[in-house]
Parts: sequence; C-alpha cells; structure tokens
Amino acid sequence: MKINIGKSDRIIRIIFALVLFSLFFFLEGNLKYLALIGIIPLVTAFIKFCPLYTLFGISTCKIK
Repeated sequence: MKINIGKSDRIIRIIFALVLFSLFFFLEGNLKYLALIGIIPLVTAFIKFCPLYTLFGISTCKIK
C-alpha cells in the first residue's frame, strides 16, 4: 500500500468522520446506524491509504 493521502486530506477525513459519528446521537430509529459509515474515512485517514484514490489515480500526498 502506497501512501496517497496528504496531511490536509487526513484532517478533513477525521473531521468528517467525527461529524458522521455525532449523527448517531441525533438520528432516531435505525437511521442512526448510518452514522457508523464514519468508520471508513477514519480508517483511511489513519492508514494514509484510500483504495478509491488508487482506482482513479489520485494522490493528495506531496511527492518526496
């Protein structure tokens, strides 16, 4: 796995994941479980790899 997520992209993903997780407390019924989708951007932010970026040839990581 080659790193393809840059620092700013990681921060945005973490914030987005936290927003999705907060929906768990505001939605009612079974809809609140949709907030668990926030796991995906959180995991990709921590491993610094996004499979969709590889598929489309995108990289937000600065080349060294």
